[in-house]
Amino acid sequence: MTGKGEAADEVDLPPRIVVPPPGPSSRTWLIRHKYVAAPMGPKPQPGPPPGIVYASGRGSNVSDVDGNRYVDLAGGFGALLLGHSHPSIRRVLTLQSERLFQALGDVYPADATIALLERLTKLYPEPAAKGILAQSGSDAVSAALKTAKLATGKSGVLAFTGAYHGLGYGPLSACGLRESYRAPFARELNSSVEFIPYPGSAEGAAMAQELCRTALRRGTVGAILIEPLLGRGGIIMPPSGLLAALQEQAREFGALLIADEIWTGLGRAGAWLSSVASGAIPDLICLGKGLGGGLPMSAVIGRESVMQSWCREQEVVHTSTFAGSPLAASTAIATLDILSKEHLPERAISLGTRYARDLSAALGQLATVREVRGQAFMLGIDLGGRPGAASRLQRLLLEQGYITSTGGGEREVLVLTPALNIGESALLGSVAPIAEQALRLD
Repeated sequence: MTGKGEAADEVDLPPRIVVPPPGPSSRTWLIRHKYVAAPMGPKPQPGPPPGIVYASGRGSNVSDVDGNRYVDLAGGFGALLLGHSHPSIRRVLTLQSERLFQALGDVYPADATIALLERLTKLYPEPAAKGILAQSGSDAVSAALKTAKLATGKSGVLAFTGAYHGLGYGPLSACGLRESYRAPFARELNSSVEFIPYPGSAEGAAMAQELCRTALRRGTVGAILIEPLLGRGGIIMPPSGLLAALQEQAREFGALLIADEIWTGLGRAGAWLSSVASGAIPDLICLGKGLGGGLPMSAVIGRESVMQSWCREQEVVHTSTFAGSPLAASTAIATLDILSKEHLPERAISLGTRYARDLSAALGQLATVREVRGQAFMLGIDLGGRPGAASRLQRLLLEQGYITSTGGGEREVLVLTPALNIGESALLGSVAPIAEQALRLD
């Protein structure tokens, strides 16, 4: 559809496995990592650590320390909208590094920081929007929750089961993905968070709206926090009109609607802002992941009247030393330019629809596969609700030279979030290997 999409085929090469992963160099590095990194997740199984260690990346190819080449269908958990080491991002980063690494935050900001805020606030569908720059998705959600409390005076939050908004203390309280993430810190978290089942059907949407209305009537809820398309929870599409209905309810009861677009925004799900494309105008919209073109950058944009709640007699701020870093701000502006000039959100819809159709055709007869779902370049393969099935398929695909990620509360959904400019042949060439390896799960 675009020149970039065609040109990407010249960069995005098929997999080349020279040593079965994990190769000896990866195993050595992973053992070193084990001795210096705090252990996270379930207790490790005996034997060498699984996985690989990245050495370099270009476009949608990654090479590991053993010399294996992979096609990256995970894209840094969806954060690499333009793939690895995009030439325009490298060029802008070099130019900015010759001018300025760091300014003085919001006291004396850099020109690139101001220019980025101008670009981001223009994405909001109402005039005079304001923004807050942050460093991670979790940081952006924290800023949004703080804004909602300042604007409404209410600390209650309605969140959704399966939701993932980051692991800082504010977002963690609204994390519905796994109870185990919250449990050790429960006493320190916001106790006024209530979870609603994330709806994937019309009946589920009706129930969600009724539960929200019941909670809002209590008068203590200041925010409804929702992903327009559930990401790590399993790539679940809500019924049409859900966000618009929630926005109406929020306004009726003096609460705000916060759209967490850290995954879905900037073309990943086929629109600049998925919430707006669905017919809603959330009071606050969180952006992150791919915004910085590979550098840490996130933001909250929102309605001027809501953002004005930060202006108070007693100083209240949300900032950090590296928020709005000139280096990341410059690559973010370049990212927005490339997405626009090369029509990558539109390409994600057209090519992503074809990819999902081909996957559905190839996987449709397998008992191991419940469905292929999602939108644009944010797709999930539901492996029948079997705990850990996606993790097993992920390992099989790695052996074939494909990098993927997993989702769902029990890691039962294989998640595909490739770069928006991935070469067509590299993307569609993954269909047969995915089907072949899924067959091995039977």
